[in-house]
Amino acid sequence: MRTFSAKDAKYGFGMLIDTARAEPVTVEKHGRPVVVVISVEEYARLLAVELSQKTGAGKTT
Repeated sequence: MRTFSAKDAKYGFGMLIDTARAEPVTVEKHGRPVVVVISVEEYARLLAVELSQKTGAGKTT
């Protein structure tokens, strides 16, 4: 996972987007992680996993 400072994320927003499309990116402010930027595809995958866990899909009894 790559890490950007908030300043680098602000001034290099295009690079942040390009990087986040390939892998999650942590953005730090004052040296502390504050957000993670992910691609829309990864977000959709995580939502699908969460939904399947809530509905019980994939569980064996």
